[in-house]
Amino acid sequence: MGSLYGIDPRAIRERLGLEKDYQARQIWRWLAKGVYDPLKMTDLSLALRQSLAGGGSFISSEVVARSTDETGAMKLGVRMEDGQVIECVLLRSESGHTAACLSSQSGCAMGCRFCRTGTMKLLRNLRPYEIIEQYIHLMNLGEEIDSIVFMGMGEPLANLPNVLEAIAYLHNPDGINLSHRKMTVSTCGIVPGIRQFCRADVPVKLAVSLVTAIQSKRESLMPVARTFSLGALHDALVQYQKHFGRRITFECCLISGINTTDADARRLAEYCAGLDVIVNLIPYNPGAELDFSTPTDEELERFCSALDRLGVQYTRRFSRGRGISGACGQLAVSYRD
Repeated sequence: MGSLYGIDPRAIRERLGLEKDYQARQIWRWLAKGVYDPLKMTDLSLALRQSLAGGGSFISSEVVARSTDETGAMKLGVRMEDGQVIECVLLRSESGHTAACLSSQSGCAMGCRFCRTGTMKLLRNLRPYEIIEQYIHLMNLGEEIDSIVFMGMGEPLANLPNVLEAIAYLHNPDGINLSHRKMTVSTCGIVPGIRQFCRADVPVKLAVSLVTAIQSKRESLMPVARTFSLGALHDALVQYQKHFGRRITFECCLISGINTTDADARRLAEYCAGLDVIVNLIPYNPGAELDFSTPTDEELERFCSALDRLGVQYTRRFSRGRGISGACGQLAVSYRD
């Protein structure tokens, strides 16, 4: 049968050969509730349900692994039609806020040295319905989801057309109806993608994995910086902010002895000038394939004190999902069916 996620009622009617428009709308509403087994769509006639069930369920992927940690984070391994397995995570804050962390690619081509996903290399882009289905699987864990962050495996702006289609589906008021204000797209700094995002005029939040505002250091940690300099990135962010009027988040993965110096703090403060930003400080999350260390509490305090003196607005994030390798930079799989 294939997935019916990512398409509208008209396309559902055509795909299934339904007689009536209202039947397609009924199926659309069930799908938005996370129900993809036609036998469970109880407002359809029994005869129609049985006929549709002969073609299988209306979803293309299945959950093949599940884990949780002491923070309440839940990570799912999701196997797609071609056997590739990707990961998505439901994160819970101390206040109880839940965020669905979705992947946009299987693997990643960006090669950031502190990120496990980059060790997989890029296998392929995820299709819109494969992105949407991650949300559905997380929703079916039984938790109400407050927001979505496209911060899982892959670089969302390297798969922007499919990500935008997924956003449009998740936002549709007749379906899942999630506000744009409750969605965040993260990027390592793909300048053309940020500009394209402005042209698409989809007002979701933007987070940028900045890590450091020292160009040479950023190049050594993030190959993308060799193509798109900090100056070019800053110009694109100014354009984004003028277009949407939204605060931008800078994600700074703090690595012991690497980007926690006073010089890093000064350059970060200079880089934030002229932008409305909040800096998220994220202590490095260890990965077996990576040779970095998490900063000590003393090192973190020293860096935060420097930011305080410089007037930088920041938050310190506790790495939820770390116990299940589901925190920032930890998603990676090396198996397939």
